[in-house]
Amino acid sequence: MSAIIISGKELAQEKRQNMKLQTEELKQKGMVPGLAVILVGEDPASQSYVRAKERACKEIGVHSELDVVPVSISEEELLQKIDELNKADHIHGILVQLPLPDHISEEKVIEAIDPAKDVDGFHPINIGRMMIGQEAFLPCTPFGIVEMIKSKNIELQGKHVVVIGRSNIVGKPVGQLLLNEHATVTYCHSRTKNMSDYTKKADILVVAVGRPLMINADHMKEGAVVIDVGVNRNEEGKLVGDVDFKSAKEKASYITPVPGGVGPMTITMLLHNTILSAERHLKEEN
Repeated sequence: MSAIIISGKELAQEKRQNMKLQTEELKQKGMVPGLAVILVGEDPASQSYVRAKERACKEIGVHSELDVVPVSISEEELLQKIDELNKADHIHGILVQLPLPDHISEEKVIEAIDPAKDVDGFHPINIGRMMIGQEAFLPCTPFGIVEMIKSKNIELQGKHVVVIGRSNIVGKPVGQLLLNEHATVTYCHSRTKNMSDYTKKADILVVAVGRPLMINADHMKEGAVVIDVGVNRNEEGKLVGDVDFKSAKEKASYITPVPGGVGPMTITMLLHNTILSAERHLKEEN
């Protein structure tokens, strides 16, 4: 029996309809949610992602500002721009598109963003709050993954989740969010020996390594839930995930596609965080 598809595209559309209503309510109270994006250089993948964010903001009524700066910008100049946005009352979310040029420290840039406007959820203060289960802006891709699993009423409590990948953007935080939902979490990575010994025991398998078609049906148990975070281009230029969808869907109970899976949810959760930030600012004003 073929797996049930968890469509991030459909769930994102559903959530954005609700967000439209939220932004309309905020506007009636005199608050327009504002998102500022800084793009350093002209990386095509980053440009494409930023354009998608702009379209999504327009769709739900969020004010959006894009500042495209040359790759030659100094670290000091970039930090100055962030400082200005931190002080701007009409901006509730700040996002600096990664990756950055080698001469600019990603760490310094992330830490320069006001945690109250860190809608990407990367600031150490937000990560720390997430770790101990406090209110925080959650990293968008991991947040989206949890929302996708919950959308199908898949039980998380007591389930064995195996996360392949340990990046600060996806792997580490998604494991922590699932731990916060009372799952039992195992991390696998490039130095894990006999990885399939772990993946075959997973009730839920989250694959975020950036290696095309690395995982197939042989690596999983019957009825596993498979979340594919990978976005890769094969030799024909077609988008494929880290999971061999064709074989995995015959063994999994639920599976996310690529494209149309986790990707659309990342931008949607960014918008969610921006609206949440605007709501918090409105409360502070009142």
